Amino acid sequence: MLSEKMQAAINAQIQHELYSAYLYLAMSAHFEASNLSGFAKWTRMQANEEQEHSMKLFDFINDRGGRVKLEAIAQPPFEFGSPLEVFEQIYAHEQKVTSLIHKLYETALAEKDYPAQVMLHWFIDEQVEEEKNSGDIVAQLKMVDQHMGNIMYIDRHVGKRAED
Repeated sequence: MLSEKMQAAINAQIQHELYSAYLYLAMSAHFEASNLSGFAKWTRMQANEEQEHSMKLFDFINDRGGRVKLEAIAQPPFEFGSPLEVFEQIYAHEQKVTSLIHKLYETALAEKDYPAQVMLHWFIDEQVEEEKNSGDIVAQLKMVDQHMGNIMYIDRHVGKRAED
């Protein structure tokens, strides 16, 4: 059985994961409007992943006899800027999510909730990957110095993510 404190913390993380999905979907729409379909595809896939993350937490609460309490999700921004600016925002956002996962893990430690600790290891590993992927794209976009032909090349490269 989940403690009230652990249940509340996981419910809060569900909200964060759903906001992340909403944010990535807004970014995808921004890229579609900018005719950058590769970046749009990448961010849309990220939105789907964030929904999967929220459902993993949702199922964990239910499997442990807890109760999921969904909270309102804030509206994401509408405008995002250049591809570099967007991916810098993505990288910063993933760093924030990493800190939230770490706080959630600290709660699991304090509550001596061993099943939650084990489940959260997956999220900790996932955040290493998320930060690396977004950080790599930021580095690539910085290298091309915002020349449109180079951005288009990276756009196509990033859009191939689903094919991997």
